[in-house]
Amino acid sequence: MQETDLATSWRVELADEAATDTLAQSIATWIKAGDLLTLSGDLGAGKTTFARTLIRALTGDPELEVPSPTFTLMQIYETAAFPIVHADLYRIKSPDELVGLGWDEAAEGALVLVEWPERASTSLKADRLDIAFHIESGSEAQHRVATLTGTGSFAPRLAQAKGTTMLLARAGWSDSERLFMQGDASTRHYERLVKADGTQCILMSSPPRPDGPVVRHGKPYSGVARLAETIKPFIAIDQGLRERGFSAPEILAYDLEAGLALLEDLGPHTFFDMQSVDMERYGEATALLARLHGMDLPASIAISPELSYTIPPYDAEALMIEIELLLDWYAPHAAKVMLTSGPKASFINLWRHTLNEIIVAPPTWTLRDYHSPNLIWLPAREGVARVGVIDFQDCVLGHKAYDVVSLLQDARMSVPDDVELKLLGHYARLRREADPNFDMANFARAYAILGAQRATKILGIFARLDKRDRKPQYLAHLPRIQSYLAKSLTHPALADLKAWYEANLPQAISRIA
Repeated sequence: MQETDLATSWRVELADEAATDTLAQSIATWIKAGDLLTLSGDLGAGKTTFARTLIRALTGDPELEVPSPTFTLMQIYETAAFPIVHADLYRIKSPDELVGLGWDEAAEGALVLVEWPERASTSLKADRLDIAFHIESGSEAQHRVATLTGTGSFAPRLAQAKGTTMLLARAGWSDSERLFMQGDASTRHYERLVKADGTQCILMSSPPRPDGPVVRHGKPYSGVARLAETIKPFIAIDQGLRERGFSAPEILAYDLEAGLALLEDLGPHTFFDMQSVDMERYGEATALLARLHGMDLPASIAISPELSYTIPPYDAEALMIEIELLLDWYAPHAAKVMLTSGPKASFINLWRHTLNEIIVAPPTWTLRDYHSPNLIWLPAREGVARVGVIDFQDCVLGHKAYDVVSLLQDARMSVPDDVELKLLGHYARLRREADPNFDMANFARAYAILGAQRATKILGIFARLDKRDRKPQYLAHLPRIQSYLAKSLTHPALADLKAWYEANLPQAISRIA
């Protein structure tokens, strides 16, 4: 099916003019440059009211004059982010007249808002949001109905907006103020919702991940790497952690199909905000992992009596496709090294051999993103409950050392070597207290292997974020990751891999001075 064949519809009852204003203000929060909004329907049904409120919301000027462009045909407004083209095509007799208006030039990079779009026939792109206003016979004088139809790329976006509105209404948060929060490197985004009485929660939007191109075994990258493709894993792991006494956010409401959840607001105080390692906080974060790793954890979690989630394994294919990001992205784009097929094959074979012992080890819940931006300090709680955990939807069944590496070789904040050793010792003592047979030497070996695997992967991810996703800010962390990789490769278990990096990609193991 072509993207433009997709469509989503949503019927919205508008009891009065204030309801039309509310609809416009809501849509203003998620439309962007390049979008086409078409307004159709009955005369006097609310098109002008909607357009005026939308433009005022986007310009941030509640008193802005927004005259109807019936006679000028086209009116342009400037906002801080993009221009708005407001057009009324009632008076044009042929779509060809748009050329004379300079339509293409005005619309480029703008939000385009069109009344009477049917006069333009097929000259307007099919990828759009149409809002049809109607007055229903027999209804109250001010009552209107708006039918929103999203086609092409607007179909999933409208579905998300519809799901959000319905979830907030169901959970009693419709009247809250919505404050957008800074996102992360993923496709998820977050809003902080604040009620009039000051009560807060977090709205997480994590729509189903669309399938990417097939890369291996008929699967896209996300499928091979065992990345969450829906919000279901988050709901399950959150529930599993809370049932065991850990401070994951309470889930107030959720919509699995739309990928939405209302979460307890654990607050803004992430470990990353400290910009340095606080031993009390990191000690508790390390203790949390020791406690988790001492538990007998199930591979499947019941979300409800009718629904369960099975945690996928962190298997060889997942570990390897992450490692190969170094070859695909870091080497050619960050290091400017074009590796030939021989060194690439050697790299893959060495890593497959090295990871064998990791794959066969007894697994645990590997949260996978257990590091400073995703840990929140909760001083009013006690013990390990003081560590709030907020990012775990990519949880897999993997080696116990992985999350310890994630914490103590933080990609975004440097952990001094002596502090890393102290915290590793703290973890070992806690594990040994719970299990006298805990083998620290074997754990240290796995820690080094997974430290090298994770650093290799992150070098590739950050290079990809720069080159593909236009997020160059992640390049600032490369020296730190390279330093971690160099340190991990000093373990005897990685001698052959160390030789490969030295011979083929020495840039990847240059340590911070």
